[in-house]
Amino acid sequence: MSHTITIRLNDELADWLKKTSRKTGVPAGKVVREQLEKAKRASGNQRFLRLAGKVRGPADLSAREGFGKR
Repeated sequence: MSHTITIRLNDELADWLKKTSRKTGVPAGKVVREQLEKAKRASGNQRFLRLAGKVRGPADLSAREGFGKR
């Protein structure tokens, strides 16, 4: 099944899409689909990033009392 969407691009993105399509010989719609698929794959691999900056404490756990280096 195919779905159609309409989007508005700013001039910079429209120019990039047009140039990329001409340079590669790939239709603009396919370029957009490939970029969406690439973004989808990349977002699935970075679930751990939701935890970035959430952990508090000393950078070196050995600085905590009772965990010193011997």
